[in-house]
Amino acid sequence: MGNAPLDLAFALPMGAGMSEMLKITLPDGSIREVASGTTPADIAAAIGPGLAKAAIAARVDGELRDITRPLTHDVQLALVTSKDEADALELARHDFAHILAEAVQSLFPGTQITFGPSTDDGFYYDFSPKDRPFTDEDLPAIEAAMRKIIAADKPLKREVWDRDALIARWREQGEAFKAEWAAELPAGDEISVYWSGGDWMDMCRGPHLASTGKLDPNAFKLMRVSGAYWRGDQKNPQLSRIYGTGWLNKKQLDAHLTRLEEAAKRDHRRLGKDMDLFHFQEEAAGSIFWHAPGWTLYQALEQYMRRRVNDAGYQEVRTPQVYRNDFWVTSGHWEKFRENMFVVPDERPSIVEGEKLISEDAVFMALKPMNCPAHIQIFDQGIKSYRDLPIRMAEFGCCHRNEPHGALHGLMRVRQFVQDDAHIFCREDQFLDETRAFIDLLKRVYDDLGFDDWFVRLATRPEMRAGTDETWDKSERGLEQALNDAGLPFEWAPGEGAFYGPKVEFHLRDAIGRSWQCGTIQLDFVLPERFDIAYIGEDGNKHRPVMLHRAIVGSMERFIAILIENYAGKMPLWLAPTQAVVATIVSDADAYADEVVAKLKAAGIRVESDLRNEKINYKVREHSLAKVPHLLVVGKREAEEGTVAIRTLGEERQRFMPLDEAIAFLTSESTPPDLR
Repeated sequence: MGNAPLDLAFALPMGAGMSEMLKITLPDGSIREVASGTTPADIAAAIGPGLAKAAIAARVDGELRDITRPLTHDVQLALVTSKDEADALELARHDFAHILAEAVQSLFPGTQITFGPSTDDGFYYDFSPKDRPFTDEDLPAIEAAMRKIIAADKPLKREVWDRDALIARWREQGEAFKAEWAAELPAGDEISVYWSGGDWMDMCRGPHLASTGKLDPNAFKLMRVSGAYWRGDQKNPQLSRIYGTGWLNKKQLDAHLTRLEEAAKRDHRRLGKDMDLFHFQEEAAGSIFWHAPGWTLYQALEQYMRRRVNDAGYQEVRTPQVYRNDFWVTSGHWEKFRENMFVVPDERPSIVEGEKLISEDAVFMALKPMNCPAHIQIFDQGIKSYRDLPIRMAEFGCCHRNEPHGALHGLMRVRQFVQDDAHIFCREDQFLDETRAFIDLLKRVYDDLGFDDWFVRLATRPEMRAGTDETWDKSERGLEQALNDAGLPFEWAPGEGAFYGPKVEFHLRDAIGRSWQCGTIQLDFVLPERFDIAYIGEDGNKHRPVMLHRAIVGSMERFIAILIENYAGKMPLWLAPTQAVVATIVSDADAYADEVVAKLKAAGIRVESDLRNEKINYKVREHSLAKVPHLLVVGKREAEEGTVAIRTLGEERQRFMPLDEAIAFLTSESTPPDLR
């Protein structure tokens, strides 16, 4: 690019004349001088026609902006193209949301608009219809209207309005929701709006593409309509929310729709019903009713995890469910996490010991949302020496969190759950070794469970936190060093740490490419300080231990949902609730089927029999729906020969083998990985 100034014929609007010159620093370090008022689009055009065509937005001092927004001071400038997929998708989805709102108002005059953000895979917009709520039947017509707006290639132009003038316009247009929102912005603020052509406008911070025609009209789809409340408050008017998915091109859209279709087939809620694993009901919203097959799966995972942590030198403990509120005050949860806790007030007006009133304050009890403060209490019993450390304390502890009802989602988001939780109390000089050992353990577990594709994020201090900046600096540096020492690449997640310390997050990818945050290790200097725990060092003085919070699968319930969806219900044999079913072709084989079942059970196989007077094809279909891994079919011939015909889930052919050989085959497959 060089350092020569741009040709001002490209940089200046017509008739602008000479004006203040700005220094624009490009990503390669080169500096261009342009007139004030030049836009990023002008700079792209001056660099070359290819870039002028490809550029869709700009990052100005790191901030994403419209490509047509004039520059007014010296800046660092990076031009954004569709190859910058994250930025391009954000812009496209934002535009799709605005075009959705414009289309709805063109089709349904009198509809009021509210807000329409982009989402992780698309966009939505909330409306207040004039006559009736919208339904899914309205979506095809709205899609057609959106495509007309895109085809019209209407310019999207930014204007800045005075707040009071904008409020007056919204009220004049009958847009009560927009007027209400604008009225809450600080007085005297200038507010940006965007025009689509010259006939439709919305209040928006932006940025947007240069025109509607920059979007691919075949790269979006409206998905569904749902109800919503203005500003999320049930006391406010109900709105119609229209969801859509938006992408850069049709290929991306088709791939996304295929993923959704595959995800629907794998939905753990549907498979949980087909496999008779669990159910939910409103009387215990957010808690799980485990059926016998589901509980068998749960126990198989828990027993495997228990063996792994025991082999890694952890001691398993059990702690109470309910604690007095002063316990949570000390831990910091009462201040920073109380809204997510189930709190039960003591209805007595006072606490009386004998005839003596010892407190007039109400007493609150709370179900534990996490296990860490309880494990500190066990550590604090008796004197600990530096020789005792590290102490690795594990618990499959049941926790309760008061999740909003609307956020509950099958096994993925519940109010009662169990974690494969553990805490390591160690000296500072042991922290790096303990972190590396944990990472090695996590790798083995994920490999055993069939997840070999995962990535790491380091989440740093949140805005609401406990502890000093010095403590957080030390914690963040420590985890960064541990990851570097382990040779693990990672990405930063600013502001997403726990309130007591930074954390490393392990995100695994499933069979259809979705990522799930499961494992975590957190470095904590805060809770040991708050609870005033110590060990006696080699020098004879008291020292604070370092506390590592860690989990591998995280919530057992959520991880089981991930397993079900990853394997589409076809669980590895060692995890399958029912590993085999012995099904008869004719009743003459019933006695032999009972013999086969008895021998399989003696070999440790989870097996059932199906002696019903039904055709074998019916039995095959039914057990396939229930995702039974192996169906052992027996008839008169098999009874006479001492053989079985094995039908394996997902395979066309069946295998014939002697019963003893079949038992050896199933026993080998059903052995958990850590016991092989």
